[in-house]
Amino acid sequence: MAENQDKAAEPIIIKKYANRRLYNTAKSSYVTLDHLAQMVRDGEDFVVNDAKSGQDITRSVLAQIIFDEEAKGHTMLPANFLRQLIRLYGDTLQGFVPGYLEASMDTFARNQDQMRNHVQKAFEANPALANFEALARSNMEWFENAMRMFAPFANNIGAQQGESGETPKDGETKKDVELDELKQQLAEMQSQLAKIVKDK
Repeated sequence: MAENQDKAAEPIIIKKYANRRLYNTAKSSYVTLDHLAQMVRDGEDFVVNDAKSGQDITRSVLAQIIFDEEAKGHTMLPANFLRQLIRLYGDTLQGFVPGYLEASMDTFARNQDQMRNHVQKAFEANPALANFEALARSNMEWFENAMRMFAPFANNIGAQQGESGETPKDGETKKDVELDELKQQLAEMQSQLAKIVKDK
């Protein structure tokens, strides 16, 4: 019985061939990116491997799914948010960004059902808007607390800039500003996700 549970917990293996076709080894059938997107929505875990090299290419396939969704007009990623991410590639804070984004989305995911209920009630009775706003404030407080984790690194960067002759504007370093903008873009993304939930 335990062995069966272990097998059930294992992710489904998807093989990607040179002709870009995707093969679901669990169902012995070819699938599309739309199928994989639905699997993600259904909570099915999978790993995509290159059929020839065996290399794990799950991240690039998931990124392709997001790109396709954005191209269809289901936009959730504001241009400024994407610019902030691009700026952070190769930056000293790059290593901290994935964990921060993952923790932010995990928190948002835990609140999804509660947010759906508040959105639904908001259209039934105006007083429910206060509950939704309280949840939004709670999420923003969590973001702000998470951002404080970066403060020591931002201060170090500020010190380095001071040594190089650059003067921080209004007591803020460039990284302080960029992280504030990133936080703002995450809030905008959260707002757009809530709108999509409402439309569904």
